[in-house]
Amino acid sequence: MAYLWERRNWERWAAAPELGTLNLVSAAKRAEAAALVRVGDVLSLSLPISTRPSKRNPEPLHQRGRRIRPSADMQGIADYIGIDYHGYSVTHIDALCHVWTDHGMWGGHDPEVVLSTELERRLGGVDAWSAGIVTRGILVDIPRLRDVPWVDLDSPVTAGELEAACDSVGLKVDTGDALAIYMGRDAWEAEHPGWSGYSDPRPGLDASCLRFFRDHDLAAVIWDFSDARPNRYQMHWTVHLAIPYFGLAVIDNASLGALASRCQLLLRHEFLLLVAPLVVAGGAGSPVNPLVVF
Repeated sequence: MAYLWERRNWERWAAAPELGTLNLVSAAKRAEAAALVRVGDVLSLSLPISTRPSKRNPEPLHQRGRRIRPSADMQGIADYIGIDYHGYSVTHIDALCHVWTDHGMWGGHDPEVVLSTELERRLGGVDAWSAGIVTRGILVDIPRLRDVPWVDLDSPVTAGELEAACDSVGLKVDTGDALAIYMGRDAWEAEHPGWSGYSDPRPGLDASCLRFFRDHDLAAVIWDFSDARPNRYQMHWTVHLAIPYFGLAVIDNASLGALASRCQLLLRHEFLLLVAPLVVAGGAGSPVNPLVVF
């Protein structure tokens, strides 16, 4: 916790603090990322949103359709949806107001004041990211680095492994990049169909990865698993603390298995990444469909 306090970004971006680490993505950075597009292939990193309840999806998508007849010669259908996207089943982005500690929310704001503010004026809401994330993405494939099918419960991913995975494919992480961290969740779930992510132990990242994120000035992290649990600090979240202290954009529950396979096939581990949240006033996050363009 002392490290997080010492390396916090709270007063770093006075002009646009609500953007957090997205301040690191300049127009030049976006142009550089766009130049990575060579063949125009597009890959979605989103899990399907299910209407079926399960241990991992206790609050499934509520979807209701109704027939409409806008005129005598035309009919159609309109949908209503309701979704609890935080958790372990929906690909989503966490806004800067999503989590906090005794030190306060992102920027040191008092959570009680922020939560009592009208949604249209709530600090740290996902609507601050209405322009989305358009930047260079890098994939690190931890199962391939370890020569295993998935990251297991006893061996959380360390900062050293993130460095080694980048080095193994000859890539240097630059300011404003988004790091996609594949940990083999798809293979894990195939072998552990009853796993939920809520009360169960969870494979994932060690707290040392916080230093990697901060030292490399990442704009965003996108992962299939997230914080390892249990952890040496006996905390529910460790790596998610990058949100209130660093202002980091975090995309949870991404589907990265196909991306890992594509990167290996193409021998390319960098790409254009686009993430567009819904513009939910004061929202603590949003479902997203991250797109990779090669």
